[in-house]
Amino acid sequence: MGKRLTQIATRTGDDGTTGLGDNTRVAKSSRRVQAMGDVDELNSQIGLLLCETLPDGVRALLVEVQHELFNLGGELSIPGYELLKPEALAVLDAALAEHNGRLPRLEEFILPAGTRAASLAHVCRTVARRAERAVVALGEGEPVNDTPRRYLNRLSDLLFVLARVLNRLDGGDDVYWKSERLRRGDAD
Repeated sequence: MGKRLTQIATRTGDDGTTGLGDNTRVAKSSRRVQAMGDVDELNSQIGLLLCETLPDGVRALLVEVQHELFNLGGELSIPGYELLKPEALAVLDAALAEHNGRLPRLEEFILPAGTRAASLAHVCRTVARRAERAVVALGEGEPVNDTPRRYLNRLSDLLFVLARVLNRLDGGDDVYWKSERLRRGDAD
């Protein structure tokens, strides 16, 4: 692969604009740049999660997710272009089915807590939801392919499930919300 970045500090963004992949310039406050930034932050948070001790299958899955998020960000940076393929969504669906199938049914809401790895997965989940909202907002004003929105929605679900998986690595469990309903004994 050829060298893509020859200079990092170009100073061209000093005026409050940034260049997209199609060489157009847009305001750094644009919805497109917001969505790209949220996807970049999500990818960085997953990189932090990967610093933890994880099962090999989870690690490999998250590394693949990082590559797909890079594709998603690239797609957002080139209006009208498709880089994130529907097959990436199928990978998430399969992982969701596999990991969720091994977990006990939820009876109550859980807190974003537990082990460090599980808590980091919850942070990733919330950033994925924000990135999804940014892509939806972008789509309200400009054409955006369906796959990025669907991918982020499914990824946030997967990260929730992985947090539950990670809380169980050493015999742990979810951290359940102590709701007033349960405290009163109104549970169905």
